[in-house]
Amino acid sequence: MNLILFGPPGAGKGTQAKLICDQFDLNQISTGDLLRNEVKMKTDIGKVIDETISKGDFATDEIVNELIKNVVFDPIKKNKLIFDGYPRSLNQAKNLDLLLNSSKQKIDYIFFLNVKKDTIIKRIEKRKILEKRADDNLNTILKRYDTYMETTKPVLDFYKKDSGFNEIDGNQEIGDIFIEIKGILSNISN
Repeated sequence: MNLILFGPPGAGKGTQAKLICDQFDLNQISTGDLLRNEVKMKTDIGKVIDETISKGDFATDEIVNELIKNVVFDPIKKNKLIFDGYPRSLNQAKNLDLLLNSSKQKIDYIFFLNVKKDTIIKRIEKRKILEKRADDNLNTILKRYDTYMETTKPVLDFYKKDSGFNEIDGNQEIGDIFIEIKGILSNISN
């Protein structure tokens, strides 16, 4: 089973992905983690990524698509993927379809965590205290929220036609969101 989790920065995609991974034995594929790992390792791609995200912009499709390709074709992770924060553009969505088709896989479920901006602000303020992530500058997050909502609409429209598409109220508590997702996934995995 392969899943996609959508939601603006601070929506709780990473938290939900970890809970789903533990419950259903899946692999979380976070573009944020993949990108941060490149930055941490100070690779050439990592330097470009660092410059880009520090301005509040997203990494280019070419960079992200290459990192995703490596994951999709990993035989250990086949049909056990949760995409957290990918795809973010129509180009990335089409690329993911091509990669999955080439590796004889598909997306089974798509979850959109729909969260209001004021909820995001509260979560980011809380996360800054707990995790001290460098990309948690409030102004940067708000810019990324607006950019995300604008650029992701075509991607959501692309996936809304899919029978596995589910919009979840992301303003709920973490546990309530997970119960809703788990209920949907449990119907097929039993």
